[in-house]
Amino acid sequence: MTDEEQRQSLYFNLIDELLRCPNGQEPEILASKPELIDSGLVQTMLQVATMFAHEGNQDGAQFLFFVARELAKELGLYPEVPNTEVANKE
Repeated sequence: MTDEEQRQSLYFNLIDELLRCPNGQEPEILASKPELIDSGLVQTMLQVATMFAHEGNQDGAQFLFFVARELAKELGLYPEVPNTEVANKE
């Protein structure tokens, strides 16, 4: 197994753990594996979420898209868009 395959396997294990954990414990689980928090994890989460969406698992897909977006923001991979336009329309 290559290093990349091993890492992918670790990502899948972490995603599985996040999906099975009680609601609200996600930050603790992520904090326990800081070595896996990177763009590769975000990309893998998006791939799994897309697969879930195609299989009809909307809850799982939405959860993973949400977590991936939050991680991407934390990692600086997701541009922060100011909400000024939204606020002005209200």
